[in-house]
Amino acid sequence: MCRLIALDRNTLRYWSRRQDDGALRTRIREIAESKRRYGCPRIYVRLRREGWRVNHKKVERLYYRVEGLSLQRRRRKKAAAVPRVDLPKPTQPGRWYAMDFVHDRLANGRRFKCLTMTDPCSKEVLVIEVDVSIGVARVCRILDRLFTTRSLPDALILDNGPEFAGTALDAWAAQHGVHLHFIQPGKPVQNAFIESFNGKFRDECLNEHWFLTLQEAQLVIEVWRREYAAGIQ
Repeated sequence: MCRLIALDRNTLRYWSRRQDDGALRTRIREIAESKRRYGCPRIYVRLRREGWRVNHKKVERLYYRVEGLSLQRRRRKKAAAVPRVDLPKPTQPGRWYAMDFVHDRLANGRRFKCLTMTDPCSKEVLVIEVDVSIGVARVCRILDRLFTTRSLPDALILDNGPEFAGTALDAWAAQHGVHLHFIQPGKPVQNAFIESFNGKFRDECLNEHWFLTLQEAQLVIEVWRREYAAGIQ
């Protein structure tokens, strides 16, 4: 015996007013295909910069559930545990900066290096200098160039590489009243701020491009740095 169910007239005549998300879904997939290492949060920031009036919840729903996208995490090699060292938390931008080198190769096998410099407080990337060779004298010239338009920091956080441990950089720091804080050898976790950035830089930029020339590497890396800077603002 069938039972009749009474429906409210408004329910019976309801018509969905949800907007068509076809264009937005297409744009999300386009960004995900062109920027393969962008996750949902960075795609959301990119959409907002382009003028899309969407909130993060809708982007997440379309990204994960509708389009079935996800950022594949690359497995990291297991390493022996090292004692964690608590870093002082930066409270003001521009008080101290972290510096490090990232190495890569051109298509012909020639090695090149990238000097990265970040502000752990504001996450600003001041420079990514790319060249085949960057010695301690070149590092000093880069610092002179950067701090002609901004105030000098209290300290620079560095590892014990030959480009940082030379007398030239020590003389530069003494002349400008900047403290050089060297981490313990073999413990990059003590400079975790820039190590985290270097990992993102390699994952999103270096691993995604095959550079034929040094000039191409310099151009592509600078474009990526500007995009990264726009994404954290």
